[in-house]
Amino acid sequence: MAVSSQRRADIIDALRRGTVPEDGLDALAVGLGPFAAAFEAELERASQGRGQFKAVRGEYGSGKTFLARWLRERAHQRGFACAEVQVSETETPLHRLETVYRRLMERLTTAETPSGAFRNVIESWFFTLEEDVLAQGELDPDDAQALVTATDALMEKRLGEVVRSAPAFALTLRAYRRALLEGADEIADGLLAWMAGQPNVAASVKRYAQIKGDIDHFGALSFLQGVLTILKDSGHPGLLLVLDEVETLQRMRADGRDKSLNALRQLMDEIDSGRFPGLYLLITGTTAFFEGPMGVQRLPPLAQRLAVDFTTDARFDNPRAVQIRLKGFDLAALREVGCKVRDLYAAGSASARVAQVVDDALVASLAEAVTGQLGGKVGIAPRVFLKKLVGDVLDRVDQFDDFDPRQHYAPTLDERELTPVERAARSAGGVDDIELDL
Repeated sequence: MAVSSQRRADIIDALRRGTVPEDGLDALAVGLGPFAAAFEAELERASQGRGQFKAVRGEYGSGKTFLARWLRERAHQRGFACAEVQVSETETPLHRLETVYRRLMERLTTAETPSGAFRNVIESWFFTLEEDVLAQGELDPDDAQALVTATDALMEKRLGEVVRSAPAFALTLRAYRRALLEGADEIADGLLAWMAGQPNVAASVKRYAQIKGDIDHFGALSFLQGVLTILKDSGHPGLLLVLDEVETLQRMRADGRDKSLNALRQLMDEIDSGRFPGLYLLITGTTAFFEGPMGVQRLPPLAQRLAVDFTTDARFDNPRAVQIRLKGFDLAALREVGCKVRDLYAAGSASARVAQVVDDALVASLAEAVTGQLGGKVGIAPRVFLKKLVGDVLDRVDQFDDFDPRQHYAPTLDERELTPVERAARSAGGVDDIELDL
């Protein structure tokens, strides 16, 4: 695929920092082909108004976050809005859905708006409502008050069930629009923040809209319904919501963990019931979360919903199943992604040395060297390997004409640049200390 110079630079910068790039992931994707058709079919069903749920399991370094962002790119191409939420024991506990809703709204993106898309979505929706009212030909376009009244009526009709289950949603939207018309921008901003689940909104702002308190656990679900309606009406066929690192639930106290697992079951059931048309919910977690006693298995109804037989040969895994597994990297895949990164870097370099000096054999030797220093565990090597490839090898070859990585560079790993999982792998003293995936 063609990659713009800006996107190429963003990808390389992210890899240099040791993080997963936000965009352009098709240029790096390795091993995701078997899932592509199933994901496309599920996005299509979501765009037709049917909720979708998918669980992705894999160990550290297997590419769960990469897959989620790769899917986000595909969803954006279809016009979806997207949000990636990191589940956290303190910041975003899953049993408090109001915090999940808040993070969702903070991280809402569209293809046109890479961050903070909620305001644009709301303004686009009001514009659509006005256009629909005027298209009926029953109003004088110059009669501002009549247009506001008719738009409010159409708004409540479109929101339907949301108005009945969460009347504050429509109240706030009407007040927000009125504040804009009156030039009360600070009040409008406050109302938008309240709708997005932000706490500590001024009492004067709430009085303006005749609302009280903050959005709670149950209100968050109704507000999510409203957001899906607004997205659909403003030209976005659905919402991809990624709940990343759900395995953090295992570290919570027993009561919070049980409530979180039940919240996940509730979300699955609500999606199946049709309450959230257009929502595609993707969760990612480790195998221990899905199989261990401190995770999904702790709540039998949830375990039953997520049950998939993974005892068969991984080659025959069903990508359409409710739960899929990522097999992680082997050395061949690590070499392949390394060569893709090398080619991407070379395409943006003025020096022909990059492609010549950093050949396939050098990429392979670096992959083997980094993996060897991580206890031979290829699955956790990609982040460090790509960081070393870009920052230690490609950058130097690009900048120094006399730099030869075969003579002047030997990969070393510093404890300070490793994550706890990577440090644990590096500490293996011999083959008997290496944990094997059997």
